[in-house]
Amino acid sequence: MPPVTAMRPRIKVLIVDDSAIVRKLLSEAIAAEADLEVAGTAPDAYIARDKVLALRPDVLTLDIEMPGMDGITFLKHLMRDHPVPTIIVSSLGQSSCTATLEALRCGAVDVLAKPAGPYSVGDLRKSLAAKIRAAAGSRPRVADEFAPSLREDPRAASSPCDLRTVIAIGASTGGTVAIQEILQQLSADMPPMVVTQHIPAGFSLAFANRLNKLCAMEVREAVSGDTLRRGLALVAPGDYHLLLRRVGAGYAVELQQGPEVCYQRPSVDVMFASVAQAAGCCGVGVLLTGMGTDGAKGLLTLKRAGAATIAQDEQSCVVYGMPREARRLDAVGTVASLADIPGILSRTGRSNARFAADDNVLERRDR
Repeated sequence: MPPVTAMRPRIKVLIVDDSAIVRKLLSEAIAAEADLEVAGTAPDAYIARDKVLALRPDVLTLDIEMPGMDGITFLKHLMRDHPVPTIIVSSLGQSSCTATLEALRCGAVDVLAKPAGPYSVGDLRKSLAAKIRAAAGSRPRVADEFAPSLREDPRAASSPCDLRTVIAIGASTGGTVAIQEILQQLSADMPPMVVTQHIPAGFSLAFANRLNKLCAMEVREAVSGDTLRRGLALVAPGDYHLLLRRVGAGYAVELQQGPEVCYQRPSVDVMFASVAQAAGCCGVGVLLTGMGTDGAKGLLTLKRAGAATIAQDEQSCVVYGMPREARRLDAVGTVASLADIPGILSRTGRSNARFAADDNVLERRDR
């Protein structure tokens, strides 16, 4: 736990939730951390609006379903007038999951599942503090709501792809928006993809379904035994590691509920390591915005296997933790902004093209 010093003031958190029980649980979890403090609580958006102005919190936790003004509407006003890094605390119902993804698009930086009983309170205390610390150092951003959907554009087609290529994308805080921005700009004939996003169990299905509606590629939540094919992206379910396996001349995925890696399940490290083993130099690893170190060692494993490795640059990250750690390990072949990554990936399937690392420069060389 970071020490509290005069140089490191406590992170002030405002809790917004219409449930007194949830406000109490969140308050107790935050108060148990020496570097965090509860600046205040609010049972609805109108009181929250006044307290944001009066208390100037560093981070806000926000419920979606509240009386009067709902959480999404409040968040839109907040991000327009007084942006505050916001963590959505939501139940696992289908409507709540869908609304939570909309909140992430509107500027929220992370999501936490509401405790469903006494056994989940421990999980809450373990993850809430880490998410608040990451949010406090984040750059909230809103996805371009007018970004085109290639599913509706029959002219969107890339060059023929190398059938052996498989692309693996990993992300954490800020990743749902980043992944959407990338996949929306890719054509339907892209090489197969596997995606690991740190997201609570229950939200991953809604995330995959949302992407499937917006993207030219087919996107769905992975099921053990799913085989990969061109134009398909598989998203790791929350609470399951996703591993790539070689099956004959192709690939399939396997889901496991093994131990957490880097405090995460699903883990980007686990996915990247399996892609390195199954695909070797035909793999492409992409590490996006996120807190912590998950994915850095796996990206290094991919690089050592001859795969192309790409990391999002600091300027376009919501949280630069995971890409920074990968660069520290010398695991990154190409550093690119979020806006440039789709174009880079569109060229990865060409059988005669490979990436060479030279800071932010993408080079072409013959195999």
